[in-house]
Amino acid sequence: MKSGLRLCLVGLLAGWNAGANGADSPPPEAIHWNAWSSAVFEQARRENRFVLLDLEAVWCHWCHVMDVNTYADPAVIALIKSNYIAVRVDQDSRPDLSNRYEDYGWPATIVFNGTGGEIVKRQGYMSQGEMVAMLKAIIADPSPGPSVKASAEIHFQPGLGLTGELRARLLHKLEAAYDTRMAAWGQDQKYLNCDNVEYCMMHANDRAGNYEKMARDTLAAQLQLIDPVWGGVYQYSTDDDWKHPHFEKIMQMQAGDMRIYALAYALWPDRKTLRAAQAIDRYLETFLTSPEGAFYTSQDADLVAGQHSAAYFKLNDATRRGLGIPRVDKHIYSRENGWAIDAIATLYCVTEDTNQLARAVRAAEWILANRSLPSGGFRHDAQDAVGPYLGDTLAMTRAFLTLYEVTAQRRWLEHSEAAFQFMIKTFAGHPGFVTAETDSESVLPPRPQYDENVAMGRLGNLLFHYTGNADYRTAAENALRWIAAPEIGGKRFSDVGGVLLADEELNTEPVHLTIVGNKQDGMAQSLWKTALKYPAGYKRVEWFDPAEGPLPNSDVTYPSFPHAAAFICTRGSCSVPIRDAAALEKRMGEMVK
Repeated sequence: MKSGLRLCLVGLLAGWNAGANGADSPPPEAIHWNAWSSAVFEQARRENRFVLLDLEAVWCHWCHVMDVNTYADPAVIALIKSNYIAVRVDQDSRPDLSNRYEDYGWPATIVFNGTGGEIVKRQGYMSQGEMVAMLKAIIADPSPGPSVKASAEIHFQPGLGLTGELRARLLHKLEAAYDTRMAAWGQDQKYLNCDNVEYCMMHANDRAGNYEKMARDTLAAQLQLIDPVWGGVYQYSTDDDWKHPHFEKIMQMQAGDMRIYALAYALWPDRKTLRAAQAIDRYLETFLTSPEGAFYTSQDADLVAGQHSAAYFKLNDATRRGLGIPRVDKHIYSRENGWAIDAIATLYCVTEDTNQLARAVRAAEWILANRSLPSGGFRHDAQDAVGPYLGDTLAMTRAFLTLYEVTAQRRWLEHSEAAFQFMIKTFAGHPGFVTAETDSESVLPPRPQYDENVAMGRLGNLLFHYTGNADYRTAAENALRWIAAPEIGGKRFSDVGGVLLADEELNTEPVHLTIVGNKQDGMAQSLWKTALKYPAGYKRVEWFDPAEGPLPNSDVTYPSFPHAAAFICTRGSCSVPIRDAAALEKRMGEMVK
């Protein structure tokens, strides 16, 4: 997606001053946009119309351009008004629709008949001429076009996890799709693929160091997409290099990058990676934190809708603020908050910055107070038209487990278990987990989504090790069986790290670090802070204070000592007691070499 709208600073000033803070100003003859609902399709059947869905993102530059150009064109307006019902949805607000059409990017344009059958699916920006031609062609022949393909039959494999043949094929993809010239995976768009990098970090010593180089080079290249003024990371760069960023800052990228940079710093103590994680955290605190301490969703790519802002983002802080600040989407979604809480708590492990931990806890408390469902799950927003959605409860469950890891407060584990049990009851498919609960307003039946099932597999397995509850292990196996199907995991182009991580973790035990001692004891506290720095995302860190009773999963019996001690258990055996932080740090370092 190459930009033809890179305007100079002088040419933008008038628009910036007229539209400070990114306010939209749709033309008075604008199309009437409806909300997505079953009533729209009832009307379409009754009036013999088609339904045109504009699935956009409020932070998306090309969505704004399409709104200003294509949907303001008189011919487009006339065709839509006479033969279509127009529906516009912010994809962040509807995870069920977003997950279904995520491969089409934003904007995505989908046209349906009155029964919900797809006729056309179009990816990205469409010019006025392209839109007019498509609308006329559908009127002339409403049969599904070549963009609508029948769902492939899925062949679920017997046994647990990936077959040897599929695992080998995915590993080949991981290596073959890596861009050795520019770093990262794939062509055209450059960004940090968090699962791929995490897998390479886990196997940094494999393949004669190739995986370490792939991870390190990608982490270094991604630094070019961090805003040098405000912090935060731009979504991606186009043109097959790192020099053409799309300037939107969305929570998924902020949280994912922050977490990976924190893990990378624990593994390879390079100050650049730590500063990168801290710069993203600084951006979240400054721009995406609500007065109550919960997190907003995103910040727009454009200061003025539809005008490319490359010149703006070259300015210093004071000049930017003088012109205005790109619009922040102030919806507070449970999913985005879960991502942020998990990332900030992970960063706290390597910084010991108590402000970071306090902010993560404050956001979690707010979501518990304002987004909880009576049955243990979470709403997406303050009010949802449909749902609940898997992604919200999934992200908060992971966040709670991370808070348990970093605080050793069992209330967070209890929240994590309650939420996970809700997901098992509400979203379990056969196999996999579907993205939303089915209800009367769900025009399209919900179905599983790749990233969510990767996360379910990894989370369920880790929660099983923390609690000993076999139901969580069964849920993890259910998720993995879906993503391990050749038609699902095997069809990934380059983003294969997630399924490889889920498969490997399900077949191995996490490194188990336990501190034994009173929580008021200074040496126990020092050992605890050191244990949190173990450089891997797949780990089980616990604090056994005999005064609190046994650990939730008492699969190891620890001896009683007059002084605090640490134990590292892996592959069925445990270390001798380690009684000082320096010795623990040394032992952890030896384990990852």
